[in-house]
Formats: sequence, C-alpha cells, structure tokens
Amino acid sequence: MKLTKLSALVASTALCAPMAMAEDMANELTIVSWGGSYSASQKNAYHDPYSAETGVKIINDESSAEAVAKIRAMNEAGNVTWDVVDVVASDAMRLCDEGLADEIDHDEVLAAAPDGTPASEDFGDLIVSECFVPQIVYSTTFGYRTDLVGDTAPTSVCAIFDLEAYPGKRSLQKRPIDNMEWALYCDGVAKDDLYDVLGTKEGVARGLAKLDTIKDQVVWWTAGAETPQLLADGEVVMGSTFNGRLFSAIAEQDQPIGMLWDMQSFDLDGWIIPAGLSPERKARALHYLNYATDTQRLADQAKYISYGPARASSAPLVGKHAELGIEMAPHMPTDPANATNVHTYDYEWWADNRDDLDAKFQAWLAK
Repeated sequence: MKLTKLSALVASTALCAPMAMAEDMANELTIVSWGGSYSASQKNAYHDPYSAETGVKIINDESSAEAVAKIRAMNEAGNVTWDVVDVVASDAMRLCDEGLADEIDHDEVLAAAPDGTPASEDFGDLIVSECFVPQIVYSTTFGYRTDLVGDTAPTSVCAIFDLEAYPGKRSLQKRPIDNMEWALYCDGVAKDDLYDVLGTKEGVARGLAKLDTIKDQVVWWTAGAETPQLLADGEVVMGSTFNGRLFSAIAEQDQPIGMLWDMQSFDLDGWIIPAGLSPERKARALHYLNYATDTQRLADQAKYISYGPARASSAPLVGKHAELGIEMAPHMPTDPANATNVHTYDYEWWADNRDDLDAKFQAWLAK
C-alpha cells in the first residue's frame, strides 16, 4: 500500500489529536449511505458525535445503491461532490481497480485498537481492498409475514420459489447478486459449486430460468427499507432485505414478521474516499474515518442496528440496544444460532463479473 504525503500528514494529525480542528481541513462533509434505519445508526454512532466535537456540518446523501455509476459520472465530469461513501465490498474493489477510489494505508490513517493492535490486524481479512475501510458485517436474508404463511413457517430459503406452499408476492432486490446464487442453490447446485456454475453461460441461463418460475410474483426493490414496508403493509408474503432492516421492523416496530436465516448471504460494508477530492476535503474525510472507525464507535453502532462491527476489538463491547434494552448479540447474523447454513458471498468474483451479469439481468427483467 502507498500513502501520499498528504495522507501521511493527515494521518499524523488525526492520530495525535483526532478532534483537533485544522485550518487545512474542510468544514463540511457529504457522506453517502443507504438511508433508513442504517443511516440512522450511523448518525447516532458517528455523525452527530463528530459534528458536536468538531463543528463540521455533515450532509447525508442516501445514494449508495447507485454509488458506482454516480462516482464514474462525477469522475468523468471532473466534479466529485461526495467526500466519504458507504459501499459494499465488491463495489469498493471495482472502484479501486478503476482508480476511482483512493488507496488508504490503514495503519497510518486509522486508529489502533485500545490494546495497541494495528488497525490492519484488528480488521484482518475484512480489508479486501486497499481502498476499503470495513465498517460492518451484515447479511441479506428473508423476512416473512407470520400471519400469511399458514401453520408451517418457512425454514428454507427455497420457500421463496414454492408458490404452492406459500402463495403470494415476494420481494427481491433488483440486482443479480444473491438472487442468482439462491436460484441455483434451489435448483440443486451445491454451495461450493455456485460460482463455478454461475461463471458459465449455461449457469447464468439456469439461474434466470429458476427466477422465471416466480418472476410474475416478484416486487423488485432498490432500497433496503422497501421490503420491511411491503411486509408491514401485507403486500408481500416474504422478501429479501438486509438483516438490520428486519430487526428494526420486528424488534422496534413490533411488526408480525419472522426471520428466515437459511442461506443468509454474508457481506461487508464500509467506506471509500472518492478520487479527485481537493486536499482540504480529503484531509477532512480521512480525519472523519479515523474517528468513525475506532473500536468504540463501531461497537456503538450495534446499539442501534443488528450489524456486527468489523473490528475484532469491537465485538466484546457490543451490548444492549440503546432504547429497547435487549441484548444485541443474538440478533447478529454471525450469532451461531443464526449461522447454521450461510452463503459466503464472493467479493472478488462479483467485482470481476458484476458489469456483465448486471447487463444480462437487466435484459432478463425487461423481457
């Protein structure tokens, strides 16, 4: 990893005096995330405390679902208006490979763990790109209406394809990721063979053919808040979304929704800094990252949403929900009771194949 002289200077300033205001740093940050209860958890754990301690104004943008396309467009236009962007790991890898995200020396820029463990060791293998700062471990999984599934609640992800046992609309994210893996798995492909099969022309056709069996019963979503709302309104009987959004609907809103953890798709989410920022804006963005990704801040986020912190040192600090007072650990996707049959999302495979599969998936949707 290489660190520019600017980054080294900012890192030194941040590590020695994280909350010191500096004349060469911008006083405003545009931070891009996913909206809903997830952005609210970031606001509570990172944004508000950072603003209170620094006086920096944070502008929240909820465009992370379109981050890659928008960053490409901004870069081409020579007008990058975002400072810190929350993306999934595979998108961070794509942006880094294209030179659209800045490389970060994790040990120079980020805070060490309380016991002195360097950030790179504390985050470990979750640093999947030199441009990526891990934040959370989460999963995409299914929720279902407990009053609409009859006497037998679904226990297998393949219930999504069983229109006879569970009639009614389903909601799925409007992208090939996860949907293609679940389709192939429920068509008989072993978990260990999913990407070998999906990497073939025949495998793509097989996955789309399986999705064809429910296509006219699917409501497609693009924002994580949509499935919980569709479930709450009774417009779908089951649907996929991020586990933290389902936790919010079940535990906080007391909706008649159950969790289906089978074949939950583990994923990583974290921060990138877009390439092309002015020195002042980049300095502020790095300063914010040092603050927002320390051990305590990542643990604090778990008080508001059931996503696991990406730092090993944060895990023991995860306690109770800030308002409900319930223990959060059993609601994490990594809890042993919830992780008996998980799908391990292949970040590198999707980073290499996403554009091609996106085009094929969108063409299939249009038919």
